[in-house]
Amino acid sequence: MKAIELEKAYNPKDFEDRIYNDWEKNGYFKPSSDVDSPVHSVYEEKAKKLSAEELAKASYTVVIPPPNVTGVLHMGHGLNNTLQDIVVRYHRMKGDNTLWVTGTDHAGIATQNVVERQLKKEGKTRNDLGREKFIERTWEVKNAHHDIIVKQQRKLGNSTDWERERFTYDEGLSKSVRDVFVTLYERGLMYKGQRLVNWCPRCGTALADDEVDHEDTQGAMYHIYYEYADGSGKIEVATTRPETFFGDTAVAVNPSDERYKSLVGKKLRLPLTGKEIPIIADDYVDKEFGTGMVKITPAHDPNDWEVGLRHNLEVINLLTPDGRLNENVPEKYRGLKPEAARKLVIEDLEAAGLYKGEEKMVHSVGHCYRCKTVVEPYLSAQWFVKMKPLADKALAAWKNGEIQFFPQKWENTYRNWLENIRDWCVSRQIWWGHRIPAWYCEKCGETIVSREDPCKCPKCGAGADQLKQDPDVLDTWFSSWLWPFSTLGWPQQTEDLKRFYPTTALVTAYDIIFFWVSRMIMAGLEFTGKAPFHDIYIHGLVRDKQGRKMSKSLGNGIDPLEIIDMYGSDALKFTLAFMCAQGQDILVDKDSFKLGSRFCNKVWNASRYLLGNLEGRNLIAVKDSDLTELDKWIYSRLNHAAKTAREALESYRYNDAASAMMEYFWNEFCDWYVEATKINFKNGDDKEKDRQASVLMNILEENLRLLHPYLPFVTEEIYAKLPLKEIAANRKTASSGAEGKQKIVSNSEYTGMLINAPYPEFVQERDNAEIDARFEVLKDLIGKVRALRVDCGIDPAIKINIAISIVKGSSAEVCREKVEMIQLLAGVSKVEFVEAKPASSIGTVGTGFEAFIIVDENINKEQLLARFRKTIEKEQGYAKMSENKLNGNFAKHAPAEVVAAEREKLEEGLRRIEKLNSYINSL
Repeated sequence: MKAIELEKAYNPKDFEDRIYNDWEKNGYFKPSSDVDSPVHSVYEEKAKKLSAEELAKASYTVVIPPPNVTGVLHMGHGLNNTLQDIVVRYHRMKGDNTLWVTGTDHAGIATQNVVERQLKKEGKTRNDLGREKFIERTWEVKNAHHDIIVKQQRKLGNSTDWERERFTYDEGLSKSVRDVFVTLYERGLMYKGQRLVNWCPRCGTALADDEVDHEDTQGAMYHIYYEYADGSGKIEVATTRPETFFGDTAVAVNPSDERYKSLVGKKLRLPLTGKEIPIIADDYVDKEFGTGMVKITPAHDPNDWEVGLRHNLEVINLLTPDGRLNENVPEKYRGLKPEAARKLVIEDLEAAGLYKGEEKMVHSVGHCYRCKTVVEPYLSAQWFVKMKPLADKALAAWKNGEIQFFPQKWENTYRNWLENIRDWCVSRQIWWGHRIPAWYCEKCGETIVSREDPCKCPKCGAGADQLKQDPDVLDTWFSSWLWPFSTLGWPQQTEDLKRFYPTTALVTAYDIIFFWVSRMIMAGLEFTGKAPFHDIYIHGLVRDKQGRKMSKSLGNGIDPLEIIDMYGSDALKFTLAFMCAQGQDILVDKDSFKLGSRFCNKVWNASRYLLGNLEGRNLIAVKDSDLTELDKWIYSRLNHAAKTAREALESYRYNDAASAMMEYFWNEFCDWYVEATKINFKNGDDKEKDRQASVLMNILEENLRLLHPYLPFVTEEIYAKLPLKEIAANRKTASSGAEGKQKIVSNSEYTGMLINAPYPEFVQERDNAEIDARFEVLKDLIGKVRALRVDCGIDPAIKINIAISIVKGSSAEVCREKVEMIQLLAGVSKVEFVEAKPASSIGTVGTGFEAFIIVDENINKEQLLARFRKTIEKEQGYAKMSENKLNGNFAKHAPAEVVAAEREKLEEGLRRIEKLNSYINSL
């Protein structure tokens, strides 16, 4: 046959877009149960043999964490999408009915912020546009960003079913959201109440507890005097927010504090106002902290709010919705931001002799998770979900094994949050999002919560014109928590919902366990009776090389598209997966992706070499009985790699599978097996060359199947170049004889696109511990001879002579049979087997053997000795420096791990000196 030409240089830009379009056009992203799937017939055959329960287990469903339609994908998305794509491709190749649901999130506050910033540049506000026009403008932003995100996901190679793409604000999901709100209300789990909430003055909306990021901030503790109303003296209180004392309605002491028992009930005069407030007793007060007296401001502190409820204290709100002091403070402070008011209040307290001083301190301050504005505790009427009944079910599901975390350590985070959960504030004072389905009758005050827009008040009969819908919208996460089942058609009992729910796995980062993961489990259990997924793989974050989170402010972000442009999608995917160890963050810079690029190049160049060597060869049917020991060894290693990859991917150990693939393909297949087969092409007759070429094509075909989930584009491109029809026909011929199906050589007759080819399986008959042991000795010997050459500085082009002493009966006896391989791979001219160390030789030791380089006329002995002595002198200098460091202040003050590394460096240097001295003695 003719040689098959691959382009000389690996250039992913030549084929990645084309291949992606071919996959999508031919329906390969669809689940096999779809009638227009290219492998639907396989599903139908399976359906005939399996029960409904068994068929359900043979499906694999993943829903993508929907990215916000507010920008472009960052490297964190690149990692998350990569990990999902790998397991999806793996399960598709396993033959599972595989569905990856994609989509985007409307991201209420975040998207509204984007539009409001645009309007600000135009000198406008949302109120200038009005609600309807503002929402139209926001849809335009959504559409533009959605198109960018989809383009990026396609460049990443996401094998998602685009025909099932969803949006959290589309018509179907909007119906799901309304149904859930009403159902919760009907079940007594949704209520509206006047409560203290987290308020973002910038966004002008309430936030849930887990939407507040707490950051250590420089501040101060201010000490203020409150005078007794009867003029008999004064007390001292401390606060970080002196401007809020206008809202104080009591000062509290601990009831067991003997110092203050007689003061309980006594009145104090609030500074700068003349207003009187009582001293009360409450267990909340820590009598050991400060003076043991605490000012109580129920409207502006969560703990004070609880104290206020217990003592029926007045609640005085001091802030306007935009975060300025309101009419409940003296006139001179009205309209000021808290920071400005604080400065003025302190000046006035000093003038009144009521200010003692301040202590600088660092304390935790809440910030809006979207705009980073300081969040204020704020009294407001909001809608809340009662979370404890839902959390109890989610805890039980975990305890019963219905869900499993990978890695397991995240179970503690999940449990702690659910055990300490608070009611969820779900209303937001913005315009972009799902409008709350509640109406208020202006005639009788009735609240109507309905799945459909009401035409009249059910209580008094007032018409629709007297019913006003709640102006607020729902928290973005209120639609996201329904994602696993709403995307499949719930509340309708669709075929997709029956077939693919519960989904199989969730792959997400650890920073949204509270926002999303826990809530999805609660929603799934409450509305479907089932946990929405079984496997929860929590991966780390992508950080820069210094361990910092990537952000615009630091300027350390890496654009996935830029990396794809530089190295290709496969290089990005393989690098991220290779570095993704369970439970650890990934530290990368742009150069990190050279790792994946080098591996892609290796796969390309090795395949190019093998396909280019088909010139003049005839591919033949190869049976197990035709395989040499070398062939059986590489099949054993392929078997081991397939087993490791499968086991790793089943438990989401992405880096373990990537390492196994790279070690097998690069080291065992390319560097050992392919190199060793050159002997047969050099010395064999045409029959042997045809046999060897056929074995290589068989193995290359299976190798590409092994690598595909991690390197989908380059493997697909090469796979399409393989002589697949000849390979399949020869396998069929080999299996049609008296021996039947082959046990070692693959029996796969697949000839379609690689994306749907069968993933390699572990085959017991391929496992051969005896051959593995024999070849490990060979590799050890060749590796040690190569290392010895390097130590001696012998030019790789020079053929050396070696002698080998073998322990009788050991695995090293294989060396006697593989002299040609040793000569080829170690750069050896002559191999002699000896009983004892030859004169004028340098040796190295391995399991069952000693190998010696003969210092003969090919090697200049005097130059060699001079080299060894010079190296020893250099190593002794390094060792002396290390000893001085370890005996000095370095060892006392440096971190323990740094000292240990220095000690190991010294010991390694001493070992090298000892080895080089042994070489000199040998000569």
